[in-house]
Amino acid sequence: MMRARFFDPDEAGAWDRFCRGAHNATFLHSRAFLSYHGARFIDRSVVIERPGEWLGVIPAAGHPADPTTVVSHPGASYGGIVHQGRLRGAPMLRALDAACELWASAGYARLQYKAVPHIYQAAPAQEDLYALFRAGAVRYRADLSSCIDLGHRLPVSERRKRGQRRALRAGVQVVQGRAHLAALWLVLADNLMRNHGVTPVHTFDEISLLVDRFPEHIHVMTAVVNGVVEAGIVLFLGPTVAHAQYIASSESGYKVNALDLLFEEAIGYGSRSGKRYFDFGISTEDQGLNLNDGLAQFKNEFGAGGIVHEFYALNLQGAGNASE
Repeated sequence: MMRARFFDPDEAGAWDRFCRGAHNATFLHSRAFLSYHGARFIDRSVVIERPGEWLGVIPAAGHPADPTTVVSHPGASYGGIVHQGRLRGAPMLRALDAACELWASAGYARLQYKAVPHIYQAAPAQEDLYALFRAGAVRYRADLSSCIDLGHRLPVSERRKRGQRRALRAGVQVVQGRAHLAALWLVLADNLMRNHGVTPVHTFDEISLLVDRFPEHIHVMTAVVNGVVEAGIVLFLGPTVAHAQYIASSESGYKVNALDLLFEEAIGYGSRSGKRYFDFGISTEDQGLNLNDGLAQFKNEFGAGGIVHEFYALNLQGAGNASE
């Protein structure tokens, strides 16, 4: 008999072991990652089980600004129902129904669901999208990201190749490792404030904690000119994807095309690490409604194409059942 229940913090070890064996999980699904938020969110994560066996887990928490909404997950780029293959087909429909009934019984009226993009899945695992459709969910947001299939890379533009040559002539050196992380964070903070009037999602203390906690999954690459960090990328490494979580360049870095060389090195690193995809991240703003075409074009000129990050909303009070 399948049932859904709320996650107990004492089960963090069991949760992380389950995620390591899942078809569609990355380290962002782990309690080790989610716990860095501390008490910022009210956890409403769910375990799907039958007697003696976990079938799936769903990282989730209350929406920080709307107590009637539960999100999978407000502290991660994506969430979703994570499983090891036992929720294929009809069992996924029943799993979503059970989770939604649990959240509804806890007083939530709405679910926001951040689907795991297919490139992050070690095996096809999109039954959750079908279950959401069956339950009456609506896609309320779509972000466009640029992605390279490292086995079938599209042609690199001449402009990006010229940029790489210019960076080499200017003496740009690519340094791998966290030694320059503090300097990179200053460049990133200045970049975001100058261009967007915002600060990084992660503080320096938070990213330092995550780098220490996940040395195999977070990789730092910086572009150094005459001993000064002018640009950098922080890569989040999943089983199938090297994802550029943070990208930053100073004005001096832009003048010498530091990012052109840095990205080419990062793409090579992803390929050597055995990843199938290199994901540059999204180029959309305002909940996906606006496309920064210049940014998308820059990324695509490295040989990338588009993938979509999907977001769904489901009414938990009176919604249809996926399994009916």
